[in-house]
Amino acid sequence: MELKALYREILNEHNINPVHKEEISDANITLQGINPSCGDNITLKLKVENGKVEGGAFTGSGCAISQASCDMMLDLIIGKEESEALRLCEIFMGMIQGTVSEEQIEELDEASALREIQHMPARVKCAELGW
Repeated sequence: MELKALYREILNEHNINPVHKEEISDANITLQGINPSCGDNITLKLKVENGKVEGGAFTGSGCAISQASCDMMLDLIIGKEESEALRLCEIFMGMIQGTVSEEQIEELDEASALREIQHMPARVKCAELGW
């Protein structure tokens, strides 16, 4: 399978069947993100205890990229130390800006499927919204 086709498949799977798109009641951090240019609206809720991301979920609506990106981010950071989650978010932003190494991008697991977004300026905010 061609790499771009694989990336599209990963993106579609996270958009159509997001694991983390739900309400959680025990979150202690709530963040709202809005991208007025395309109507994305995400509410991100995290449960962080003793410096560790114990859980997370998101609600809202938006384009396939914003929804899939947020779901991938939660896949990546749940279970991680808060400092590690923040470091992975910085790598994601660096990937979108084209400033990180191939080895760093590999740490993003499925979220690396969004690497080509850097060549689509109108979609960058969509991909970054949840992060």
